Amino acid sequence: MRRTERLPLLAWLGALTLAGHAVPAAAQFAAGPSVTLEVASDERRRGLSWSDGDPVLRAGLSAPVADGLSLDATAVTLRGSRRHGGADAVIDLGPTFVRQVGGWRLSAQGRYHLFPGGSHQGYGEVGAGAGFLIGPASLDLFAGYAPRQSAIGGDNLHVSATAAAGIPGTPFTVSARVGRSSGDSDAPLRAARLRPAGAYWDHGFGIDYLSGRWSAGLRYADTDIAPGTADHAGARLVATLGLSL
Repeated sequence: MRRTERLPLLAWLGALTLAGHAVPAAAQFAAGPSVTLEVASDERRRGLSWSDGDPVLRAGLSAPVADGLSLDATAVTLRGSRRHGGADAVIDLGPTFVRQVGGWRLSAQGRYHLFPGGSHQGYGEVGAGAGFLIGPASLDLFAGYAPRQSAIGGDNLHVSATAAAGIPGTPFTVSARVGRSSGDSDAPLRAARLRPAGAYWDHGFGIDYLSGRWSAGLRYADTDIAPGTADHAGARLVATLGLSL
């Protein structure tokens, strides 16, 4: 990437980092904004690489605005992603609402995905989830739906289940997940962004380490998409290192 192409992306990452110091006072009535910084060996979402298998930098900001409601933003470097029309980054923006009801943790969110450097690549989706804690273990169910949009060649539904458990007496957590993507398509080439071979399954497992503000993880991600059908849809180990501010 040329230096002039990197400047807008670096500005976005810097803005997200500094935003924690510039949130209006009305948003700081509860716990203040949280900022996270992370490096990862790949940007895998639903089993597919969004960064063409290359390492990424990630910056995130979550600012509380009301009881259970936050506004969230995440920026991830992509450096000319072929999956997303040559985009240099993806920026995810939207609200998240979380409510504890008995033993259940219910959530809803909206996200718009912007792709700087890619032409007409942006699209929106909504999601809802439910999680239940059983001792040191948790089970989370989530569904995300992107209505019919030209940028993704139709609509897209992804449902997933994730189980996680802390290892007693250690800072480690192990997890496993499975998900399925499906939907209707009116433009197969554009639909292949999110579903390279039509409906497919993704799965993975991982181990995460958390100590104070630092975190690290190692995750395995894979899909049932036949080898050679789509780039960067096969098995991959992804390493992460993060810092919370």
